[in-house]
Amino acid sequence: MENFQTFITELGNLVWGTPLLILLVGTGIFLTFRLRGLQFRGLWHSLWLALVKRKEDSAEAGDITHFQALMTALAATVGTGNIAGVATAIASGGPGALFWMWVTGLFGMATKYAEAVLAVKYRVQEADGSMSGGPMYYISRGLGWNWLGTLFAIFASIAAFGIGNMVQSNSVADAMQSSFGVPTWLTGVVLAVATAAVILGGIKSIARVTSFFVPIMIVFYMIAAIIVVLINYNGIPDIVIYVFKDAFTPSAAFGGFLGATVRETIRFGVARGVFSNESGLGSSPIAAAAAQTKNPVTQALVSMTQTFIDTIVVCSLTGFVIIASGAWHITDPATGAGYTGAQLTTRAFSIGLPGNSGGIIVALGLILFAYSTILGWSYYGEKSLEYLLGPKSVKPYRLLFCVFVFVGAVSHLQVVWSIADVFNGLMAFPNLVGLLMLSGVVVAETNKHFYNK
Repeated sequence: MENFQTFITELGNLVWGTPLLILLVGTGIFLTFRLRGLQFRGLWHSLWLALVKRKEDSAEAGDITHFQALMTALAATVGTGNIAGVATAIASGGPGALFWMWVTGLFGMATKYAEAVLAVKYRVQEADGSMSGGPMYYISRGLGWNWLGTLFAIFASIAAFGIGNMVQSNSVADAMQSSFGVPTWLTGVVLAVATAAVILGGIKSIARVTSFFVPIMIVFYMIAAIIVVLINYNGIPDIVIYVFKDAFTPSAAFGGFLGATVRETIRFGVARGVFSNESGLGSSPIAAAAAQTKNPVTQALVSMTQTFIDTIVVCSLTGFVIIASGAWHITDPATGAGYTGAQLTTRAFSIGLPGNSGGIIVALGLILFAYSTILGWSYYGEKSLEYLLGPKSVKPYRLLFCVFVFVGAVSHLQVVWSIADVFNGLMAFPNLVGLLMLSGVVVAETNKHFYNK
C-alpha cells in the first residue's frame, strides 16, 4: 500500500507539473489575445448580468437560470482551496504568490468564458427535455473526436467521487471534530442525508439550494475577512508592499517563514490559483450548459464572473487577512515551525477576532465551502456518467454518491486525495485541446454577438 501511495503521489506531481500549469495559463493568455481582452473590457457588464439583471427568459431551452448556473458552478469552485489553498501558497511561496494567483485568475476568466460559449453552443437536449453539455459534448460534437470526449467524461466521473465528494466530506468531518467535538460518523450521516435531500431532486433542486445558500456563504466569509483586515489596519500597507514586491523578488526567511525563490512564488501562486478557480479543468461548463438561454455569449459573460469572484475576491480576502495579521511569519509554539494550510488561516482570523471566534469562522467556512463543493460536483459527475452510460445511470449514481459522502467522512483518505488530484488534473488535457482547437468558434460567436459579424 505504501508503494502504491508513493506511485500515486509521484503521478500526481507529474500530472500537475510545470507543463500543465504552463498549458493552463498559456491557454488563458492565448484566448485573452484572441478575444481582445474581453474579460477586462466586459467585466462590469458581466457582473451586472450576473448579479443585478439576473432575468432570463424561462421560455428558452434550459433547466436553470443564468444566476442559478453561476451559483451551482461557484458552489463547486469556492471550496477548501479558498481557505487552505491560499494559505499554503503564501506559507510556501510568500505573499507574492497572491499576485500570481491574480494573474492566473485574470487570464483564467478568458478560459472560463470560452468554456461556457462552447458548452451552450454544443449542448444537447435529452428525451426528458433536460440539457446536457460540457467538454465531452463540445469535443465530440465540435471536433468529432468521440474518444477524447469519452476520456474527459471518465476522468470527470472519477474525480467527482474524489475531489468533489470524499475529500470534501472528510474535511467537514475533521473540522466538526476538531472545532466542536462532533464524532466523524455523526457528521457523515448528517452530511449524507443533507446531500441526498438536495441532489436526488436533480439540477433544479441543486440550483435552488445553491442560489440561496452560496451568496450567503460567500458574503458571510467576506464580511468576517474585511473585519479582520480593518482591525489589523496597521498591516494594510504590508499587503501592497509584500504582494507586489515579493512577486518579483525572493522572500527572505523570518519568523515561521522559511523563505522562497521567485520560481517557488510563481509556482505556488499559479498552482493554487488554478486549483481554486478550476479555469481550464472543464468542470464548470457542465453547469453553464444547463442555463436557460439561446445565446452562448450571454451565459459565457455570466460564467466568467465565477473566476473573478472566486480568485480575485474570495482568495484575495483570505490572503489579505493572513498578510495584514502577520500570521504568515508566526511560529507554532508546539512545533517551532510556521503555520500552513487551514491552520494558518485559522491563526490569522484568531489574531484579529476576540476569543475563539476566529477559529469558529474558519471552521464554519470550511464546512460550508466543502458542502457546497459536494453539491456542485455531484452534478458534474452525474452528467459525465450519463454521457458514458446513458440516463438510466443517473438515479443509481445519485444514491451511490450520497453513500460515498459518508464513507469519506469516516475514512483516512491520503490515497483518495492523491488519486483525486491525479484525475482532477487529467480532466484538463482533453478540455484544453478542445478549447484551443475550437477557439475560432468562440471568436466567431463573440463577434456575432457584439458586432453582428
